Amino acid sequence: MKIVLTGFMGTGKSVVGRRLAQRLALPFVDLDDAIEATADMTIPEIFASEGESGFRRKEREIIAGLANRDSCVVATGGGAVLDPENLRNLRNGATLVCLMAKPAVILHRLRDDAGRPLLQSPDRLTRICELLEQRAPAYAQADLTIDTSAAGVEEIVDRIIHYLDQEATASVDTGR
Repeated sequence: MKIVLTGFMGTGKSVVGRRLAQRLALPFVDLDDAIEATADMTIPEIFASEGESGFRRKEREIIAGLANRDSCVVATGGGAVLDPENLRNLRNGATLVCLMAKPAVILHRLRDDAGRPLLQSPDRLTRICELLEQRAPAYAQADLTIDTSAAGVEEIVDRIIHYLDQEATASVDTGR
């Protein structure tokens, strides 16, 4: 079983992913951490030295390496699913879960986080809204979408596990 968490920054992908992996006794892969480890640079450093295109290239390489991996929980960066090749590789044998939150909640959660290159704007809320609108079609590709605005980590994890259980039951019942 492979579960891929996607969605905008600040929606809880990493914290939910870690907890989900613990509950399911699966390895956890944080895509941003994997990129930083491979590049031996932080994401802001990658953006500063190679731009967004350099970051996206590294992201694509790591995702391609995960395409055939089974039995793990993956937390992606917010823009990973914008690339059709990434989306195809992430969906390969996986359940894709999108975590969403209201723009004001995202802004509040990221208020002290200066390490978000795509949010370097005098009006962060407007920038968040613009990016959410641009990414909506990609995020809509998820098998399950959960609004994390007012939900705790355990509640979100419970909902994902419930969905996975329902899917497993449905595939047994239909012979899928």
